[in-house]
Amino acid sequence: MHPKTLVALFDRLSKGRLFTKQAANGIYGSGMNSKRLSIDSVGVGATRRIGHTIGRAISEPMFIALTGTLGCGKTALVQGLAQGLEVPKAYYITSPTFTLINEYPGRLPLYHVDLYRLDGIVDLEDIGLDEVLAADGVVAVEWAEKLPLQRYPCALAICFEIVDRDRRKLELIACGQAGRSLLKAIERL
Repeated sequence: MHPKTLVALFDRLSKGRLFTKQAANGIYGSGMNSKRLSIDSVGVGATRRIGHTIGRAISEPMFIALTGTLGCGKTALVQGLAQGLEVPKAYYITSPTFTLINEYPGRLPLYHVDLYRLDGIVDLEDIGLDEVLAADGVVAVEWAEKLPLQRYPCALAICFEIVDRDRRKLELIACGQAGRSLLKAIERL
């Protein structure tokens, strides 16, 4: 994709628009510097193992955007991510649908954010998302499609698609150097 086309696409998608699979594919999935990985997952256990692999490969603080419909496996992936980040087994990882943000100790702290119940940018400011993203940890945000693209750039976008009752397709899209390095590390594991 020509750089001018990419800039125009970014402007069109990000002005007041929200993070979507199409936006992630258009902005982060194009160009010579982009990196992507498509993974098929069969069952919740496989999705957790994928998360575990990603967690093991993470070596620096980063923001991971998780998008997809209800029940597609976002929380299962974060459970595996927690294992890979060496969160103690005494912590049970659940979706913070009502608490909005859960923090877990690990090799790097894990901040699990769920934006399902939020209505807009004012809510994002009220819950302290900016402070969490500035922390030295891994921030996994479910329902990241509710985030404005320009304000909240991620290192890795993971877009979930339900194929059937047990199967999911996960599209991992590297966003910047940290995301590309992470995908390379994942491929080596």
